[in-house]
Amino acid sequence: MRFLPTAEQSDFARTLHGLLGASDVPAAVRAWGSGDHGPGRAVWSRLAGTGLFALAADEAYDGVGLLPVELALGFVELGRAGMPGPVVETAAAAVLLSALGAAGEEGPAKRFLPGLVAGEALATLTLPGGGPYVLDADAATYCFTVSAAGELRMAGGTGAGGAGAGGAGDLLRSTDPARRLSRPAAEGELLAAGPRVSAAAATALGWARLLTAAQCLGVGEALLASTVQYVKQRTQFGTPIGGFQAVKHRLADTLLALEFARPLVWAAALGLAPWEVAAAKLAAGEAAYAAAMTALQLHGAVGYTEELDLSLWLRKARPLRDAWGSPSVCRTAVLRERDG
Repeated sequence: MRFLPTAEQSDFARTLHGLLGASDVPAAVRAWGSGDHGPGRAVWSRLAGTGLFALAADEAYDGVGLLPVELALGFVELGRAGMPGPVVETAAAAVLLSALGAAGEEGPAKRFLPGLVAGEALATLTLPGGGPYVLDADAATYCFTVSAAGELRMAGGTGAGGAGAGGAGDLLRSTDPARRLSRPAAEGELLAAGPRVSAAAATALGWARLLTAAQCLGVGEALLASTVQYVKQRTQFGTPIGGFQAVKHRLADTLLALEFARPLVWAAALGLAPWEVAAAKLAAGEAAYAAAMTALQLHGAVGYTEELDLSLWLRKARPLRDAWGSPSVCRTAVLRERDG
């Protein structure tokens, strides 16, 4: 059995890595946090040109089929680059709409998926079990909500593009300024309802949790790489601090946590079993948060400064750890599977 990406999958990940590396993502993150979505949307459009969002949509709606492994590989790169915006939510919305199309509810899929796949539209959504807040409703073209009763609604009624189309209320404070949270709108246009919506929402929740785990893995890797580079340069008592045994042990523990999380993410992408996805999210989220704590400690006081790009990743680790399934929620899902 092969546990490594294929050559084609690795090429796709390298393509995204190169594109993001040439796109000045840190500047786009800072602009996004201040309410300027232009630079982030420009990067978004280039990502869509690689076919990234097509991996979450059925071929009948301009996608290439739902390919979770390839999409997870891509989201590792998004996490590594610190990409802002509702990338997980847009992909999860595409999965939700594709599932509804497969269940015979083609209206919403035909209406919204082509724009999401092409990168012309951004989507955000809330799902039962996915958390109480809407991410980046002020930037989203479409803001979808699935209720516990199985009703799919779009806030704002028209989804007519541009900032604020989600119809959400005032923004709430977040640890990460580039994660702009708000409460979901109480009402909106009813798009579909019934058991098929609930089933599609459960599928989309699993994908959102998986892709957030992949993002966590990328964030953790970026934090570790930055820290390793820093400890080679910073000196104390005339020698680089990276040579101190205590520092080596801390970095080794961080690396081990990330490496143990990686196969769980790939296993979850292959199987998509809810408990496997929960285990991957738990491991990757905790590893990313541990990488952030290591980075903060070993950078010393400079790690607290907003001017240092490191802060952009430090601020993502905790919110991503809790997004789409907190550690306690994920542990509960794994234990329920164990206990039958």
